[in-house]
Amino acid sequence: MNMSYKTTHPVLSPASLGPLALRNRAVVAPMSRVSAGAEGIPTEQMAAYYARFAEGGFAAVITEGVFTDSLFSRSYQHQPGLVTDEQQAGWALAADRVHAAGSAFIAQLMHGGALSQCLTETVAPSAVHPKGAKMADYGGSGPYPLPREITSSDIGAVIDGFVAAARRARAAGFDGIEVHGANGYLFDQFHTPYTNLRTDRYGGTAADRVRLTAETLSAIRAAVPSDFVVGVRLSQTKVNDFEHRWTGRGEAAVYFAAVAEAGADYLHIASEGRDWRQTAMIEPDLSVTALARAVTGLPVLANGGMHDPARAAEILGDGHADLVALASGALANPDWPQRLRDGRPIEKFDHRILHPSASLDNAERVLAGVAG
Repeated sequence: MNMSYKTTHPVLSPASLGPLALRNRAVVAPMSRVSAGAEGIPTEQMAAYYARFAEGGFAAVITEGVFTDSLFSRSYQHQPGLVTDEQQAGWALAADRVHAAGSAFIAQLMHGGALSQCLTETVAPSAVHPKGAKMADYGGSGPYPLPREITSSDIGAVIDGFVAAARRARAAGFDGIEVHGANGYLFDQFHTPYTNLRTDRYGGTAADRVRLTAETLSAIRAAVPSDFVVGVRLSQTKVNDFEHRWTGRGEAAVYFAAVAEAGADYLHIASEGRDWRQTAMIEPDLSVTALARAVTGLPVLANGGMHDPARAAEILGDGHADLVALASGALANPDWPQRLRDGRPIEKFDHRILHPSASLDNAERVLAGVAG
């Protein structure tokens, strides 16, 4: 590794995320780990897993997607929730561990919609069969079921579930929440024309398709104190469609403006895969993240290959984003910020950590084998 990064890398400079003052610009991205108890209760193993990133110097840790109601939001077996007192208590333990190591802790709130790996009855904006098939690494198998078109009453329940989960997140000690509006799950299904065929106020134009996301953010913002961070994750690509792209800066700008007006404190622009450039450019000379910064004036997180120090420096130095979020790079290097600080090598990611299961048990078996 180039030793010139030692102590001077831009990732190591302080940053802000809404009202949060962060010690650096390195964030752990959400990664589903399918390791909660059968009732969706976070475990001691999960608390240790999240604390490891904080101990390694990451300024903020965003959890895996957390389900928000007991109806249709659950996406995986062994996914953690924020619906019951027991789930809240499990997250409180994790929050204490992360805070003790000096990092902020943010809960990603998620509704799987048509892409649930575990439900036999699902809901979506329209009754459109999802592309692709369920993911074996997350406990799924076979095709996704045909979803039922979500009703106005169901939509109200979705918003209520996110608000209740955000309140529980605050009570558990989280510093904020992130609404998962990306990667093909429920909110992104509303954003996407081929999965949203509605003719009511939630379908049609880009402004109408993003309405549910904006209404949910607005409802959460009104329900929590101003010092509690409310973020949102958006993406062009999906876990079941790596090729999808927005139609250009016009569509993207509508989404960005809507979530900012609804009260978001930051935008997290996600990409499928490990190369930011594959999905970064909305136009030949304009990145999605730079556009999000220009439209909203809010902090923007970028991910996709950010474990590469040169890539991370480019993203920050050229004004594409304010912070970088690491997924697989963080799994391979839970002490990545400390490695940057000390000029130590960055380890390569071992794909066996997520295969044949994305669980923490599987990861520990792989790492024990490597250590042996």
